[in-house]
Amino acid sequence: MDIGKVPNSILNEIVLNKIKVNRKEILIGPKIGEDCGAVDFGKDVCVLTSDPITGAANEIGHLAVHVSCNDIASSGAEPLGLLVTILAPGGTQKEDIESVMLEIAEAANSLNVDVIGGHTEITTAVNRMVIISTAVGKVQRDKLVTTSGAQAGDDIIVTKSSGIEGTAIIAHDNEAELVDRLGKDFVERAKAFIKRVSVVKEGLIAGAFGVNSMHDVTEGGILGAVWEISEASKTGAVIYKDLVPVEKETLKICEIYGIDYLRLISSGCMMITCKRGPELVKKLNSNGIKATIIGKVTGDGERKLVCGDRVLGIGESGTDELYKTQINSH
Repeated sequence: MDIGKVPNSILNEIVLNKIKVNRKEILIGPKIGEDCGAVDFGKDVCVLTSDPITGAANEIGHLAVHVSCNDIASSGAEPLGLLVTILAPGGTQKEDIESVMLEIAEAANSLNVDVIGGHTEITTAVNRMVIISTAVGKVQRDKLVTTSGAQAGDDIIVTKSSGIEGTAIIAHDNEAELVDRLGKDFVERAKAFIKRVSVVKEGLIAGAFGVNSMHDVTEGGILGAVWEISEASKTGAVIYKDLVPVEKETLKICEIYGIDYLRLISSGCMMITCKRGPELVKKLNSNGIKATIIGKVTGDGERKLVCGDRVLGIGESGTDELYKTQINSH
């Protein structure tokens, strides 16, 4: 199989179809598109998620914290704690692990999240450091948001812009090459996108506002998130390429590597569906979060991307565009 997340159709066949949720306390079990599991604890719901960092070589401590806490926030929940597993290759120095832990501590402190456990190991099973972070959060049961709750007629909203995380990773990992082509100031701006990858603030605001679904835009980018929300909710969608926000740094880097920013990993961008889109956009903007309506949820089951006078189908995501830059640059 190709590098990256296992395709959803295969995931269903070889993983999800082998799992049966038996306990009534489990409110959200494993499902295509769902970011989290959820367990009924009475008035409150415990929300859990787990993610590895495998596509980046720099700032992996920061990313490990934010990607898992972002998933918690996509349920409208407040992230509380993290379990962090570090797998490091042979030859790793103690200073390397210490540097990653300083990043983890800084990112966790910025979100008021505690590291409550984990595991650290040197192993020949990896050829570069891999971090798996498991986040735990809580939310009142009546405020729990799922990916699968989108309804026909909902506005589709995204926060910030497309390709945030991918832009930062590419700028860090291919810095020397990009400095030669674009200049140091440009690359430093692109690298700084790493500071925008949290969606916890917008997730909590949207959850309190009352929305039908949320999904952290990660591997597969904007189009992947549209497909996953639609698949989980059994709906269609139409989005307009001209409305999708994207920064000039992202556009230029994507042009250099011949990749599509709509399919580039985009942690820092939250996709939200709700009935009162303009009202939520106004609320997010008033809290310093850029938000844009890019389309609508439909009831016909078709997923469409409108590019000027052309209408293209949105299919299941393949390998994220990020991995193409890593292949092309080595």
